[in-house]
Amino acid sequence: MANIKSAIKRVDIAERNRLRNKSYKSAVKTLIKKYLAAVSSYAASPSPELEQAVKLTQAAAYSKIDKAVKRGALHPNTGARKKSLIARTLKKHEAPRSAS
Repeated sequence: MANIKSAIKRVDIAERNRLRNKSYKSAVKTLIKKYLAAVSSYAASPSPELEQAVKLTQAAAYSKIDKAVKRGALHPNTGARKKSLIARTLKKHEAPRSAS
């Protein structure tokens, strides 16, 4: 353990920031899982209600990813990659439906 007052303070700040970043990352993962579940249920039986649920979970996931990037918990490229995954997933399940 550090003996210098400023070093002790930096350890405390680093722990606080680590926990905050962990919270953001965990929330992003949870929202992405909810979104993927919503998309899979929508793909199984498309309906306007399920489509609305997909759009709401997509918006929530985008918002949380953007906030995590803004706060520095996620690198901007990581945020962009996660948002791209979300968009690709929905597009993949919408394409066959519109073709038939």
